[in-house]
Amino acid sequence: MCIKLILLSLFLSGICVFASSCSKNQKNDGELLFWSSNNLPEIEFAQDMIETWNASNSPHINFQPVPEGQSSEEMILAAVVAKTTPDIYANMRQGDVEFYAESHVLIPLDTLDGFLEFMYARCDSSVMDEIRSADGHTYQVPWKINPIIVLYNQDYYDELGVVDYPRTYSAYLSLAEKFKKDMDGDGYVDRWFGNTESNVLWYQRFFNFIPLYYAASGGSPLIENNKAAFNNEAAVKVFTFLQTLYKNQYFPIERLAARRDPFLYGDIATKWTGPWDVPFIQKFKPDLNFNAHPMPVPDDYIGVSHTYADPKSIVIFKYSSNPQKAWDFLQQFLSIENDFKFFSLSKQFPRRKDLLTDSIFVNYLKRNPQLAPFAKQAKYTHGISDTPYMKEILALISQEYEACVVYGKKEPRQAIQDAAQAVDLLYLNLSQ
Repeated sequence: MCIKLILLSLFLSGICVFASSCSKNQKNDGELLFWSSNNLPEIEFAQDMIETWNASNSPHINFQPVPEGQSSEEMILAAVVAKTTPDIYANMRQGDVEFYAESHVLIPLDTLDGFLEFMYARCDSSVMDEIRSADGHTYQVPWKINPIIVLYNQDYYDELGVVDYPRTYSAYLSLAEKFKKDMDGDGYVDRWFGNTESNVLWYQRFFNFIPLYYAASGGSPLIENNKAAFNNEAAVKVFTFLQTLYKNQYFPIERLAARRDPFLYGDIATKWTGPWDVPFIQKFKPDLNFNAHPMPVPDDYIGVSHTYADPKSIVIFKYSSNPQKAWDFLQQFLSIENDFKFFSLSKQFPRRKDLLTDSIFVNYLKRNPQLAPFAKQAKYTHGISDTPYMKEILALISQEYEACVVYGKKEPRQAIQDAAQAVDLLYLNLSQ
């Protein structure tokens, strides 16, 4: 997709008004600019790293969080259009990188000195294969992940007599049925076994369909060779499982997001989420007895449960005045000591292959056992298929998700077939 189309998209959505604010990059000639997310631990970490670098290195790096707007994605688009991007951006969704790579606004990092050697020392080769773009270059640094697994209320599990965690769909559904009978004896449901967003917003599939699909398929991709690769038994089983959760009122169709946090206050027994919820619970309800286990899998599935990584990457934009120096800074930013500092500060996991073997992480996880299940899952996490059209693809899947899973208007097999056909048609139209 070319930059002209990006510009048209921005104009039509009314966000070009932000381009002027993005143009006020706070840096002098020769200096580099670093944008982080607006997450407070990430701001604190980035400021510390940049102060350390500036004390003994040049060019200096200036820092700011991504400018305020409707979303960070829109602000980055606006900056691309205005050619006022930062040199380094440390919060890009992995699935968005290919869009920018095909728009020729990113530096191919594998052309920078020391990049590949550093990254293969840090990451598994499977991760490097996953992030390689269609043209053979690598445009992103796989920085952090938040494995999506099942957080559960230990007291509820104890009351239900759970000895081993519910690994399979049937075990999870059986517990859900027992929980329902225990909680709604008067016919009024005010507590549910779990909850996940039922709306059709494309990014909500990152927290239900995609982690379950990876778990059911052993991490198989959604897209291969510009075609839908999810028209298979694994996806059908996922839709069937999800449909059952709504049909039997184990999960509510109504949105609980506007209420008090449902897991924190015991309104749900389980929650599909990432490690960011651990410090949140510890801060606001430290007496809550909770733990975590992998996503459930189909009854006939053999092997380890996989899941979605919720990965974020770091990129260097082509408008950078000194891409090599930007990479030199990132090598310091991504050292094992700094990865650990970031992890202990944010509770987000660096995408490293030594999380369970290096003593600096192992000892920390022993002291923080509620994070350990997420760390154990990290080896079996996956990003999203390498395509610039993932938002459109997930929007098409979401339409079938709503019709089949939430409202039961379609059979799961038909819904998956229809979603796959729509995705294939999308690619066909884009190729013409």
